[in-house]
Amino acid sequence: MELKLPTEFSAEVEEAAAAAVAAFEPPELDLTAIPFVTIDPEGATDLDQALYLERTGETLRVMYAIAEVPAFVLPGSVVDAEARKRGQTLYGPDDRVPLHPTIISEDAASLLAGATRPAFVWTFDLDATGEVIATTLVRAQVRNRRQFNYVEVQELLDNDRADESLSLLPEFGRLRTELERQRGGASLNRPDEEVAVVDGQYVIERRASLPVEDYNAHVSLMTGMEAARIMLEGKVGILRTMPAPDDETLEQFRRQVASLGCPWPENQDYGEYLRTLDHSDPRALAATHAATSLFRGAGYTPFDGELPEDTIQAAVAAPYAHATAPLRRLVDRFVLVACEAIVAGREVPKWVREALPQLPKIMGRTSQLASQFDRSSVDVIEAALLRPRVGEEFEATVVSERAEGGVIQIAEPVITARISGTVSAGDTVRVRLVSAEIATGTIEFELA
Repeated sequence: MELKLPTEFSAEVEEAAAAAVAAFEPPELDLTAIPFVTIDPEGATDLDQALYLERTGETLRVMYAIAEVPAFVLPGSVVDAEARKRGQTLYGPDDRVPLHPTIISEDAASLLAGATRPAFVWTFDLDATGEVIATTLVRAQVRNRRQFNYVEVQELLDNDRADESLSLLPEFGRLRTELERQRGGASLNRPDEEVAVVDGQYVIERRASLPVEDYNAHVSLMTGMEAARIMLEGKVGILRTMPAPDDETLEQFRRQVASLGCPWPENQDYGEYLRTLDHSDPRALAATHAATSLFRGAGYTPFDGELPEDTIQAAVAAPYAHATAPLRRLVDRFVLVACEAIVAGREVPKWVREALPQLPKIMGRTSQLASQFDRSSVDVIEAALLRPRVGEEFEATVVSERAEGGVIQIAEPVITARISGTVSAGDTVRVRLVSAEIATGTIEFELA
């Protein structure tokens, strides 16, 4: 499958981006004295978020600075128009297609270490259980004191060498995880997939997320929940909604994880099951990856005046909005501007309100493209992994039936694939690898 990915930015877009950066005027409020830091994957240059935690009496305070992309992407500009075409940054195994020109996404708007940058600064005060009891949102100048990667922060925490701010992250993470459990939510922290060469063969290595990655994810989740609350109270905005998985999807997932050697107990909800998986076990990592099937059907629900009937994101088990990645995702820019206006008691700008009905289609189209890009990359890698094994037989479990065959799960190597023939969900079958074409990323199995 050939994907029509966006190409490089035109000279007109690049020139307009440079002009916007040159004309930028920073916000009046100066919060550069707050020692924000960023925590991102190694080598990241498009830094959306910086954080700072402190304890104030009985209260845990979390400050979260989000890159102020609207300062550089002016409504109605060619940069805005191009961003609406792209929708989001696309990530491949060794490359990416950015949402904005790099003068914005990796420089002027990115919260780079040592640089003063404009940001939307959220401040959350939490009670002893981790519930948010007060929220503020302002535009301000901030300075990132240091860019950490996840491994560095985890090592600091493990060796009791983290500063006061970072040392509060585990407590915050535990409190928010417990609240998630109580409301029936389920976080899906997918393992990283990396391509490696072992003994001359391609392999896909899955790496479990570190505890600090989970803590950091809960800061974004909390922000998205508060953004949704603010927009619902203001009666204008756009939510990220998702239905709960149906019984057939849950049963298919149950068969799939059982075939991987990680059975899901009948009396346990799927959120609790995912939290109990041991991510040091490769089979558990594969089970976590398979759980993406439970998180389908997500979309965006805009509203202006009349509140929507469906406001829940089923995995979060609460109203939720995308609000923390404006450098990489189009919709976040509009959410942030709407929330800041509502909190300040101003009217949400007309350009935001006019865009709201258009955003679901843009994000849906580009999310599908991102999914296809990701899937095609994995398909090619899996085909390369299996090519030397054409003709071999494998034991597999049929996890679902299709019109002319079904979907099988192989435990070793961890492969999910289609197969033709008469099969029934739940069957354990022997399959033979017929072909593995690297050029197209196609794999063909037959019943042995």
